[in-house]
Amino acid sequence: MKKVLLQLALLIVIIILGYMIYNTIQAPVRFKKEKQRRELVVINKLKSIRTSQLIYKRMRGSFAGNFDTLESFLATAEIPVVKIIPDPADTTFTKTINDTVGYIRVEDTLFKHQPFTLKELAIIPFSGGEKFQMAADTIQRGGVLVHVFQVLAPYSAYLKGMDKQRIINLQAERENTDRYPGLKLGSLTEASTDGNWE
Repeated sequence: MKKVLLQLALLIVIIILGYMIYNTIQAPVRFKKEKQRRELVVINKLKSIRTSQLIYKRMRGSFAGNFDTLESFLATAEIPVVKIIPDPADTTFTKTINDTVGYIRVEDTLFKHQPFTLKELAIIPFSGGEKFQMAADTIQRGGVLVHVFQVLAPYSAYLKGMDKQRIINLQAERENTDRYPGLKLGSLTEASTDGNWE
């Protein structure tokens, strides 16, 4: 009887240890998968911010320095709807006639198919309400003034609620290689509107 109980206890210990080893192996895999899922959502939002900034710059001549300015612009700005037809006098069909047929609000076109509203543009997904850090400036490149902007989403914001030690390790790895610990769009030192994921 004692032998059977001992074997049963050993079997339970083996099962528990096996589960713990499996869980230890799978933890980084689950972390990486969830990180990638969250980053995809944040990247899509950063792309919308980039599009918004490019429209703002085209219409105002510089980038918006904060979200209040950008959101106010997007809520009221209108872009022309242009009808392009081939010039009937041109037999090569290379010349066109552009005719503005109306205007449409930027907010209605840009955010129509997004899973967020204009009021949520500044909020980092999964962060519990934290906002992207955004800034704009003017730098000189080759004797020319260039308008630049930057938007930051740190790991600590969009990975909130995940394994803290893994987040700390990610941040340390990025900082040791002089890279931003998180997702970054644009730059305040270079004339770039690319993201660090591209």
